[in-house]
Amino acid sequence: MAPPEQDTLWSEFQVLADAVVAAGEDINLPYIAAASDIGDPHPLRDKDGRILAETKFRWIDPKLEYWKDPAFALRSGFILAVRHCSEPFFFSDGAFRSWRRNYALDAINHEAEFDTYGVASAIICPCYSPRGVVGAVVWASDDPNTKVGEVFERQAAELHTLALKFLSTYRDARAGAQAANLVDLTRREIVCLKWAAAGKTDAEIATIIGVSQPTVRFHLTNAFRKLGVSGRSQAVRLATNLGYIGEASP
Repeated sequence: MAPPEQDTLWSEFQVLADAVVAAGEDINLPYIAAASDIGDPHPLRDKDGRILAETKFRWIDPKLEYWKDPAFALRSGFILAVRHCSEPFFFSDGAFRSWRRNYALDAINHEAEFDTYGVASAIICPCYSPRGVVGAVVWASDDPNTKVGEVFERQAAELHTLALKFLSTYRDARAGAQAANLVDLTRREIVCLKWAAAGKTDAEIATIIGVSQPTVRFHLTNAFRKLGVSGRSQAVRLATNLGYIGEASP
C-alpha cells in the first residue's frame, strides 16, 4: 500500500491532468500528447495503471496509438525539437518557432523531414528535469487557422508552468521517497570527475591536480558511491546531468 503522501501526489496528478485538458480547450488546442520521459517508451498512467492517452487525452487521429510504438519518438519532429530546445515553442505553417530566434529550431525547419501526424498548429512545452530526464506536453490542433502564435505570446509561460507541475508530480508520485535521494559531491570529487570526463586516467589526474594516484581513486570511488553507480562513464554522465560537470569542463 502506498503511503498517504504518495496517495496525495496521485490525487494532485489527476487534478493537474484535468487542468492540462481544460487548458487545451481554452486555447483551441484540444489534442494532447504527453510524455514524462521521451527516452522511455512507457506511456503516462494513472494510479490504477490506466494509460492517459486512452482515458484522459485525445489525439487528432484516434487510430494513431503512438504510445504503443516504441520507435515513434525517433520519427516525430516534435520530439526531435524537444531534444534540442528546452524552452516552450510552437508549430505553425509547417515550421517551429519560439519567442526568440532559436538556431536549433531553425536547423530542424531547414534540414529535417518529419511527419506532422495531422497537426496544423501546436504549442510544445519541453520539461527538462534533474538526472537528464526530458519530458514534454503538446497541445495541438488540426485547424490551420488557429492563431497559435498569438496564443503562445499570451500563455506560453503559464502553459510551461502547468506542464512542469504536471510531469514533476507524476514522477514524484511514481518514485515516492526515492525521488528525494540527494547527491552532494565535494570540490575534489567534482574536479576528479571533470578530468575523468576529459578522458584523463587516474595517473594523469593525479599529476594535474597535484595529489597521489590513490587519492584520486579515493575521490572517484566516493563519487561513484554517492551517485549510485559502479563505473566511470556512468558517473560522468550522471554528474553532468546533475550540473556538476559543465559543457566547457574542465
